[in-house]
Amino acid sequence: MSAIAQAPGPAGQTGQPKQPAKATGAQRSAGTTVRVIRQLLRQPAAVFGLAIVLIVILVAIFAPLLTPYEPSSIEWGNQITPKSVPGPSAEHLLGLDSFGSDLMTQIVYGARQTIVVGVVSTGIGVSVGALLGLIAGGIGGWVDTAIMRLMDIMLSIPALLLAVSIVSLMGRSPMAVMVAIGVSQVPIFTRLLRGSLLGERRRDYVLAARSLGLRRPGIVTMEMMPNAAGPLIVQATLMLATAVNSVAALSFLGLSTSEPTAAEWGLMLVKAQSRLVSSPLLAFAPGCAIAITALGFTLLGEALREQLDPKSRPR
Repeated sequence: MSAIAQAPGPAGQTGQPKQPAKATGAQRSAGTTVRVIRQLLRQPAAVFGLAIVLIVILVAIFAPLLTPYEPSSIEWGNQITPKSVPGPSAEHLLGLDSFGSDLMTQIVYGARQTIVVGVVSTGIGVSVGALLGLIAGGIGGWVDTAIMRLMDIMLSIPALLLAVSIVSLMGRSPMAVMVAIGVSQVPIFTRLLRGSLLGERRRDYVLAARSLGLRRPGIVTMEMMPNAAGPLIVQATLMLATAVNSVAALSFLGLSTSEPTAAEWGLMLVKAQSRLVSSPLLAFAPGCAIAITALGFTLLGEALREQLDPKSRPR
């Protein structure tokens, strides 16, 4: 014979090497997640930022165990005079505030308020923005045009001014602050995801999925979305830092709550204004808390950007 027939393999196979199954979008995303975590743990800045974030979260969770006092307690108000406020002592490690509340307790419980409002507001922005970006980038046409023109109108209004307007309409409350900050973030996430999806349209795996007869909704949600979600995650982490500052800004403007003794870092800055010279710690403590928390989210977000965005990696 001029050719030798290839012996069939087990189970009737012809002996041809089996082609490896092509990884789906979800599998590629899982592999990317593991790689990113490993790379982050090798970066000092990322580890430092992650440590700050974890410490703030733990302080917020275990606030009742870290201080024996209630944040709204003013039982030491009789020690406050127009000219002085008791400073740090064995009983009150950071002293008292202008209303006679324990300053450290206010800082500890303020972390809880800031983290909850920041995470929920960013969650609102990501959820609504991702949905609109998914519709705009996945469907296209006049739907894409209508959504993006709406986002352009929202972006033309300064974020803080938009948030102040929403809180003014809804009334002063933590929920109003969450919604206001979340709505102000929606255009950013919408434009980001829509741009990522447009960039994924002509990738080889999308063309292969189309040639196999997969429908557009399946391609967008199962194949394109996992690969386009990287920039969205990075932006969400960075927007948490912005949300922390926005929460403090709205509290400073008196739009978060009507309770003067509430444990909010921005509100603490307001109460410290009249005593900046005599008791600078009243403003320094919450100011440092805001700056350190925002720094932690920023460092973590920048590290994620370097890992998930190839264009930002150092060459």
